[in-house]
Amino acid sequence: MGSAATTPRVFASEPLPVIQRYFEVSLYLMTATGLLALVATGKLDPVASIVTPVALAYKGIRLWRGRAPEIPHRVATALVLGYFLFFPADLWIVSRLIASDAPNPMLYAGLLAAVHLLIFAALVRLYSARTVRDQVFLALLAFAAMLASAILTVNTVFLVALAFFLLLAVSSFVALEIRRSSEGAVCPALDCTSEAARSLHRALGVTSVLVAASAFVLGGVIFFIIPRFTAGYMSALNLQPTLMTGFTDNVTLGEIGEIKESSAVVMRIRVAGDASRAQDVHWRGMVLTNFDGRRWFTPDPISVVITADASGSYDLGSVSMPPNTFYLLRYTVLMEPVATDAIFLAAHPKTIWGRFGPGFNPVRPGMRGYLTITRTGAVLNPFHNALDMHYDAISEVPDVPPALLRAAPADYSQEMRDTYLQLPQLDPRIKQLAAQVTAHDSTVYDKAADIARYLRTRYGYTLDLSDMNQPDPLAYFLFIKRAGHCEYFASAMVVMLRTLGIPARYATGFLPGEYNDLAQDYIVRASDAHSWVEVYFPGYGWITFDPTPPGNDHPSGLFARLGMYWDWFQFNWNEWVINYDFSHQLTLGRNIHQSSRAWSDRISRYYQAKRQATLDFMKSWQARLSNSPYSLPGALVFLVVLLIYFRGRAMGGFVAVRWKLRAQREGKLQAELAAFEYRQMLHLLERRGWRKPASLTPLEFAASIPAPEFAGPVAELTEIYQSARFGAHPADARRVTWLLNTIKQLRIRRNR
Repeated sequence: MGSAATTPRVFASEPLPVIQRYFEVSLYLMTATGLLALVATGKLDPVASIVTPVALAYKGIRLWRGRAPEIPHRVATALVLGYFLFFPADLWIVSRLIASDAPNPMLYAGLLAAVHLLIFAALVRLYSARTVRDQVFLALLAFAAMLASAILTVNTVFLVALAFFLLLAVSSFVALEIRRSSEGAVCPALDCTSEAARSLHRALGVTSVLVAASAFVLGGVIFFIIPRFTAGYMSALNLQPTLMTGFTDNVTLGEIGEIKESSAVVMRIRVAGDASRAQDVHWRGMVLTNFDGRRWFTPDPISVVITADASGSYDLGSVSMPPNTFYLLRYTVLMEPVATDAIFLAAHPKTIWGRFGPGFNPVRPGMRGYLTITRTGAVLNPFHNALDMHYDAISEVPDVPPALLRAAPADYSQEMRDTYLQLPQLDPRIKQLAAQVTAHDSTVYDKAADIARYLRTRYGYTLDLSDMNQPDPLAYFLFIKRAGHCEYFASAMVVMLRTLGIPARYATGFLPGEYNDLAQDYIVRASDAHSWVEVYFPGYGWITFDPTPPGNDHPSGLFARLGMYWDWFQFNWNEWVINYDFSHQLTLGRNIHQSSRAWSDRISRYYQAKRQATLDFMKSWQARLSNSPYSLPGALVFLVVLLIYFRGRAMGGFVAVRWKLRAQREGKLQAELAAFEYRQMLHLLERRGWRKPASLTPLEFAASIPAPEFAGPVAELTEIYQSARFGAHPADARRVTWLLNTIKQLRIRRNR
């Protein structure tokens, strides 16, 4: 009665405070995860990207301090209805203005306006939720936010957000069910700060983690097992915002310099075999022919359509180079969305595999998939590179010895001269400089190499081109500033070579990038955007020359190494999740089969080797023991020593007591012997299933024996034991022995 008075019980017509608090915190974190996942996509406008985290942080502080909802229910409803009146203005003015530079402005503006409405409704409901209905609606809005973020991005940040969201969703709905079930129940009051409340929170957290982890594992198994195909229903839609530009058939000096200020990943390239063979490769996108003093362009570009064969490969039709003047490079490219039609390849590409569009060919409707090749050799994707792309290619990368290039004849066709010797009106000092640098050279190769060396060693590299808006930027670069970035170096070299009558052209693309030894791929960033020069040598084609001095070294240290791990994760995410299709399933199944067989063979060989080694060892020892005269006595001695080691004390005590019993000629039971015999009785009863608790006295234990045939002998022996042990009244030892034998016989008969 006293303990009941100290534990008050309450009729829980309202939710228990400890469950209510847990549910509110879990629901807030769930909502915050969904909204922050939207912000983390990087596709929202600056206002939404700033207001959302600030509103969530303020609400989190209020919730931590236990404050009530801030907005009345009627006001919240009025705000949401009022936003519906603002929605058309957002769609046609605000969101459309933000999405004006997107490849698909109308579609992106509609999605952005819907996301604005979703964020506004979620924040209003977060600040006003009081009832279960409001809270469930808030959870649905958080789920809608995760779906919207999945539409906007599928990168690894979304994967982390999805994992947290799933965990918090399980936690929130488990707490909601417990909260609902606790209403109307009679239960003891539970303080939110008590140890019991903390234990409940830990139990709910562990349960949520286990359920979420199980869901992820099961979902992963289903994902990798169910057949998948890459031609999705929404593959033709582009919901990306403004993409990186600068690789088109019309490039103004300075555009690539703007790209180089970004560190965003553009491509990840994995090379088959020795990856070091690609450390000097330039990934070419566009090749331009004409220069007007400020921009490079290709007038009237003519393209040839090529289609995929039955195996899905595109033959690019390039003429093979002479033997021993190239090396074969096979590589895989995972390219992020880029606002250019160019497919980035190594020099002299031969074949390419990939899916570059939704599969409909407007030129030849009966054919599926096609690419175009310009007369300068640039490979273009007519469906645009607005989505992640995955393709494989083979190139014959030129590796011509300088001696062969020096011996190449300077014999150019008229078409080659007309196209690749075009020049605008130039500052006469440029031609004089080219002649001065190559005054001692007699071959085309030496002239090109000396101009490249001169620019690389006599000029500096900089991205600060704030003063390059000059009437003649090329002359300003060569004779006044004497510093610039790749566009100016490449343009200067092409122009200088053309003044000497050497066909040259301007190429744009990317440098090799940074090699990640963990993922075994090259990470190509926007900062690796580059321009270089290609010089024509009859018999060998276009050879790359790079006059730009090194400008940006890749970072090193702990954070750079951690970035490599993150990039390895992103590479595998893109390869095995984003681009996962039926071919990946076949590869995965083949790898699992090969790995399981290899492990099975390895385990079998290991078992057989150990089994044979054990048999050989046993045979060897058996032979030694058989030939030794000391084996049998030694084994007996070993067994005796082992028995004494494990049971020595017990055996010694038993022998000593039995010796004393036999030595008592008058047959009187002393206290020590009585204790020994009582322990023997307890041992017999314990084997029968009656173990004496420490809380019972010997007499109480004897009275608790349920079997009548045992009760008499046990009670008598217990009385003799207590009399001899505590009363110092010796008893007849033979009577005690008879009682023990009686109990033993009764136990044996009962077991039968």
